[in-house]
Amino acid sequence: MGGMIEETETIDEFLAHHSTDVEEAVRKAAAAEIMPRFRQLADDEVAQKSGPHDLVTDADRNAELYLTDVLGSLLPGSVVVGEEAVDADPAAYDAIRGDAPVWIVDPIDGTRQFVHGDDGFCTLVALARHGVVLASWTYAPARDQLATAVRGGGAFLDGERLFAGRPEPGRDLTVATSHPDYTTDEQKHALLGLWADGVAPRACGSAGLEYLAVARGTLDATAFSWELAWDHAAGLLLVEEAGGAHLTLTGEPFRLAGGNALPFTTARDATTARRVVTLLSNGRP
Repeated sequence: MGGMIEETETIDEFLAHHSTDVEEAVRKAAAAEIMPRFRQLADDEVAQKSGPHDLVTDADRNAELYLTDVLGSLLPGSVVVGEEAVDADPAAYDAIRGDAPVWIVDPIDGTRQFVHGDDGFCTLVALARHGVVLASWTYAPARDQLATAVRGGGAFLDGERLFAGRPEPGRDLTVATSHPDYTTDEQKHALLGLWADGVAPRACGSAGLEYLAVARGTLDATAFSWELAWDHAAGLLLVEEAGGAHLTLTGEPFRLAGGNALPFTTARDATTARRVVTLLSNGRP
């Protein structure tokens, strides 16, 4: 790697000179800690957190530790907010609202898929400051796919520019939605608004890979009912830089720091985002 940056280097300069170092760190974390355990997990390497659909493995914990060490060293003065670290110390999440640059890390997004031997999981890393996502890395190691985005610089998958485009007129709108286990009664009613003519809702898989599908134009929109930053930060920027949009239930853009009206949508274009929000509003009691 190129080593840590100088204290006087700006974040823009850091991204210009060291994005490949971040990419290397993400790939190495997956190669060292995730892929050797893929379809090889022992029973004692898997545990439940909040319930049977909320799993953690040794791969999650070890990959996050690796990334925390490397990313924190690359950018002096930055902090790391990782899913597993916050599970151990919820107060660590507050750093997202602080002044320091923050790395937002989900070591394995789609742990349930990973545990079951499905290749639909990814590692998510985003760099943000003052609630604005500046860069993101979405890596699906079992598929060897890497998507990246830098604010104002576009979105790319394996070096190819991504354009979300617009849904095809006359075709059902495809929308990936939250699992019912993770929704309140009010949110369930809102999501029922998607069961309408001209819409084809389905349960979501890995949030990071659903965002990638929107950015690629193979999925029209998402409708998610939770706002944990590690699930959304990388994908939100990826979709934005591919030409897409995101809106909460009140018609405002999603705020990384929280306090959003849920569910919210991320879509291939602004028109589709507004359509999904209207459908969600129609479903509310």
